[in-house]
Amino acid sequence: MAEECLEVYREFACDRFFNPSALAVESLQVSKQIAETEKFFLKKLDASEGTVLFTGCATESNNLAIRGSLRKGDYEYVFSVGEHPSVYNVGKKLESEGYKVFFVPLDKNGKVNLTELEKVLSEKTRLISIMQVSNETGAVNDIEKISLLKKRLCPRAVLHVDGVQGFMKIPLSLRKTEVDLYSFSAHKIYGPKGVAGLYVKNKNALKPLFEGGGQQFGLRSGTENVPAIMQFRKAVEIIDVEKNFKNVSSLKEKFKKVVSSYGVRCVDFGGSPYILNIVFDGVKGETMLHALDEKGVVIGLGSACSAKKAGNRVLEEIGVSRNDIISSARISFSAYQTVSEIETAAHIIGEVYQDIKQRVS
Repeated sequence: MAEECLEVYREFACDRFFNPSALAVESLQVSKQIAETEKFFLKKLDASEGTVLFTGCATESNNLAIRGSLRKGDYEYVFSVGEHPSVYNVGKKLESEGYKVFFVPLDKNGKVNLTELEKVLSEKTRLISIMQVSNETGAVNDIEKISLLKKRLCPRAVLHVDGVQGFMKIPLSLRKTEVDLYSFSAHKIYGPKGVAGLYVKNKNALKPLFEGGGQQFGLRSGTENVPAIMQFRKAVEIIDVEKNFKNVSSLKEKFKKVVSSYGVRCVDFGGSPYILNIVFDGVKGETMLHALDEKGVVIGLGSACSAKKAGNRVLEEIGVSRNDIISSARISFSAYQTVSEIETAAHIIGEVYQDIKQRVS
């Protein structure tokens, strides 16, 4: 988390620990700041209308967007097979509950297959839920093209975008799209864990997941987590999207150049510079993860939300072989990393890989 966020936390968790729903002058001041912060996020999303709800995490935002859009009747719900578990698993649950659900395949580059998406959209479509950036591969979906399909084939449908890996990383103007709901999270952009957002174009079209005191237009009842919300704002305020994009893109290329010299295979799906898949031919990714932990280098085995499960649904869907999946890992890059850190990590990864490979061959 960015150091600047810690100062904000102390201010609102200690000095200004007032319930924004109370009537005291101090509480009303906090309530006003939350309202101003909502407008701040709308501006960052470049949304011409709508509101922003603050939730406890992206999983809650995604569930609220999807389940809050359900309606009785002969409707159809559309997802891609590459969605994060907090979207994909909801889709599978809806299917088991008797809703008519379509899962659209991905193309070879990890993006949603627009030709197949077009085939399933119709006047019966109630909801389309497609992520902006894949958390597994970094592939970036063309939300503007998807918006055009929605406008032409199912204008009354609701378009939800899971923007967790895209917000403040990959430019997207909501006013140029048909997006009705957009999920985003603080801890992906150097803010705290435990707070996220959901952009809602038309709050009258969304139903709450639970009842309560009526906070946030009755759509997300419960006392607002004021310190976290204000930290979230601070994290966004200090981000320079364009500068970070260029910096991380450069770091990623330097990493690929060094690690490739050791025989580590880089599978770059393009799109987001913040994510890279690498393959350790002949060595399990999990073996590398534990060996690198001892060297102070942290890598991932795909999404943290599904890292403990066997296989990788997204990589399987785009045709990656079973052996490559077992031998793969996910590298995440940060705008705060230095060239020295990146090159050092790449050399350590390469050396550990070569050492293990020689011992197991």
